[in-house]
Amino acid sequence: MSLRRQVLLFGVGGTIGLVVDAGVVQALVSWGHWNPYLARVVSFLAAATATWLWNRRYTFAHRHSGRSLWTEWMHWIALMSVGAVVNYGAYAAILFLYPWLHEWPAIAVAASSAAASLVNFATARGVLFNRAKTTT
Repeated sequence: MSLRRQVLLFGVGGTIGLVVDAGVVQALVSWGHWNPYLARVVSFLAAATATWLWNRRYTFAHRHSGRSLWTEWMHWIALMSVGAVVNYGAYAAILFLYPWLHEWPAIAVAASSAAASLVNFATARGVLFNRAKTTT
């Protein structure tokens, strides 16, 4: 699969992750009255799991990690945490600069996600799904 197609599919997965991330954080804040900073930790785990499911099935279907599903998921979460640090830092800065977004954290999620997407693609492709699948 071409790099261009991988980037496109990774973008689709990222969009799915963004919807999950923004939806979970907004629901926790609006209906659960959670702190928007703590809610973002939970929404990250939900979004990272959704993107892992998409990317292992579509984006990196022709590659494999050489790990069990559980180990692969844990490795994915660890790798996506690198991008999450970038994402969370931007998210926290946006909430700090625009306190009115504490009631609408989904907006801050969307704004902060773009910065992390490049980091996440590079770590997923280069570290976790770094080997081509062989036919047996």
